[in-house]
Amino acid sequence: MSGADLLEVALASARSAGARFVEARLVTRTRERLAFKDGELDGAVNESDRGLGVRALVGDAWGYAGTNRLDPAGVRAAAEAAVRAAGAARSARAVEIPPPVTGRYATPLVEDPFAVPLSDKIAIFREADAAMRDAMGAEPSFKGSRGELSALRIETHFRTTTGTDIVQRITTCGAKIAAIAASADDFQMRSWPKSFEGNVRQTGFEFIRELDLVQHAPEMAREAVALLSAETLPPGKRTLVLDGSQLSLQIHESVGHPTELDRAFGEEISLAGSSFLIPERLDALRFGSERVNLVADSTSPQGLGTYGFDDEGTPATCAPLVQNGLFVGYLSGRDAAARLGRPSASTLRAESWYGLPIVRMSNVNLLPGEGSFEDLIGGVDDGVLLSANKSWSIDDLRLNFQFACEIAYEIKGGRRTGRIFKNPVYWGRSPEFWGNCTAIAGPQAWEMWGWLFCGKGDPVQIMHVGHGCAPARFDDVNFGARS
Repeated sequence: MSGADLLEVALASARSAGARFVEARLVTRTRERLAFKDGELDGAVNESDRGLGVRALVGDAWGYAGTNRLDPAGVRAAAEAAVRAAGAARSARAVEIPPPVTGRYATPLVEDPFAVPLSDKIAIFREADAAMRDAMGAEPSFKGSRGELSALRIETHFRTTTGTDIVQRITTCGAKIAAIAASADDFQMRSWPKSFEGNVRQTGFEFIRELDLVQHAPEMAREAVALLSAETLPPGKRTLVLDGSQLSLQIHESVGHPTELDRAFGEEISLAGSSFLIPERLDALRFGSERVNLVADSTSPQGLGTYGFDDEGTPATCAPLVQNGLFVGYLSGRDAAARLGRPSASTLRAESWYGLPIVRMSNVNLLPGEGSFEDLIGGVDDGVLLSANKSWSIDDLRLNFQFACEIAYEIKGGRRTGRIFKNPVYWGRSPEFWGNCTAIAGPQAWEMWGWLFCGKGDPVQIMHVGHGCAPARFDDVNFGARS
């Protein structure tokens, strides 16, 4: 039986069981993750799964069930389970049935990452490791390289009982290289272009080639070794410049999560907490300086949170979250947004067929300012530039945070001095921190950063999200471990 036929079985079965509206999603996922050690393949995961999820509306309550038993009996059982779940739920709010939509979306790409031979992928990391070793010579504190490469494809066919019919095919890929250095009492790592999974975008393998891992490998090795003898960044207040890799995570934790509307309503507090951005503060709270403009944009080119439609069929859109420093909007789906009398931000998403769609980040982007990166640095009398996250902590309200990075570059008189510091840590409160944003670099410095492992929900769902930004400057930032 075809996928379209299975979707029709799901819709008809749920209607027959008592649902007044039904959504069905058939999802196929294909994933590859490669790990490298000293230029050689150290681990490989190649996996795929396929299943169908049913969301049924009974009265004004939703129920959900998923199955990977893709035959008529299995699909009917899932549809009936979704109806039973909805019947056991209660809702005091009216749910409007959306009008039908149809559409197709596919990631624009040049080179399919799943068609690139494994030997070509391995060759990139062998060359990067060799470049590090050539740069380091016999330096004993250089201990080797690590690398990662990932690719993901999600194919979705979504239908509803009102005639919605949507087909989407999303492809992502990305990579990183890291250098490791160690002494008798210290360990340091430098990553390019970003720590953890590296940078990942919704595009083809051409992006991995554009990252130029081999070209940047020697610099990472030299900096990892230099960090062993560098001073720890002293505590105190100074000007902070964040590069895109770190700023993207700052956006994720202190803007993305607190603007999720289900958290603001106090209805989703698992794993990552609730939010200080309660509805009473909408259009009233000064979140940042007038330079700060943040949007939830599911139309951004190459973003991991880019799509044609979210997982309840709402077309992708760009929704303001912060305008000229004022908190003005939320990440939302249809039902939650309607409670505020606002349109959906089209951010109801599920990890796959087994997950109930919930409010998730799409691409939460900081809009660019003016000038070059050099102009941004030129405005700093005494400060540091931080790059590549090592760790982070943020409270349950997404209000108080602390971040540690791989490296800090000293800035004096508007120029980088060449001096570096290790183990830099900065901390603050979200509104005050963004309120001290004094400059954002212009469009030429703006780029998209991807994060693969954003967790939320119970049971947890892991989502891929994007954050576009240009480096930014913040005054009077606290450095050193928070006491």
